[in-house]
Amino acid sequence: MEHMISNGEISLSVAENGAEMMSLKKDGAEYLWQGDPEFWSGRAYNLFPICGRLTDGKYTFKGKTYEMMIHGFAKLSLFTLAEKGENFLTFTLESNEETKKMYPFDFVLTVKYTLEGNCVRTDYSVKNTGDGKMYFTLGGHPGFNIPLDGKGSFEDYYIEFPESCAPRALKMDNCYMSDETVPFALDGGTKYALHHTMFDNDAIFLCDMPKEVTLKSSKTDRSVTLKYPDMKYLGLWHKPRTSAPYICIEPWRGVPAYYKKIDDLETKRDMLTLAPKDEYTTHIDIIIK
Repeated sequence: MEHMISNGEISLSVAENGAEMMSLKKDGAEYLWQGDPEFWSGRAYNLFPICGRLTDGKYTFKGKTYEMMIHGFAKLSLFTLAEKGENFLTFTLESNEETKKMYPFDFVLTVKYTLEGNCVRTDYSVKNTGDGKMYFTLGGHPGFNIPLDGKGSFEDYYIEFPESCAPRALKMDNCYMSDETVPFALDGGTKYALHHTMFDNDAIFLCDMPKEVTLKSSKTDRSVTLKYPDMKYLGLWHKPRTSAPYICIEPWRGVPAYYKKIDDLETKRDMLTLAPKDEYTTHIDIIIK
């Protein structure tokens, strides 16, 4: 089931499955990728309790091996609509018998969408409802149409950071982590022109960049800005070796596994921890113009 809210400036539709955004419109224009399965059937996954791939789809914790799909189980889980207001939707996912088979922790994950002018804020809350330390990470995976309004081509678009910077790209090994990073050169220190071949080796993951980025084109005034104050990494992706008419802009707090290494959850890179009864909160803003 989907739920829709509007504030007169933008409108948002969210599915209970995955608490996933299904539509984001302004002035009748659809900004969100609409899930064409030829390229990618998703639209805006919420990633929890991992980001990216696990080697062989497995990890260990306290000597036991668990299996989990790429990006974790939240994207496929049925959330409960906890509250709906004029300009907000709140969804919750609680640990259960099925999640415990993949992830041996008690938790409540809350995803709240709030419309503020031309911005949709996604607030994430993770609460440890168990008796032991909890390990997790999370992130966003929204896809955006290119072009945003039917004008121009993919190559007319670029991403732009708000200030001059020198981000670095994680050097990947078969879509898995390595310890190396390489420079990610920007035009004038702020811009990177998009081209389909940039994804021939799958996603690009950046670090050491500002906590804001904008998708723009010289052919239109429409744009998408993401602000992600607590996220360490930024992923850029579309289906590799295609001319897919979208881009995913993905703020992540964690990273995939190392190539051919089965992670132990207690030592996995960039995992967050929560003591019993503690709560972690963060947010991502998507501003459409």
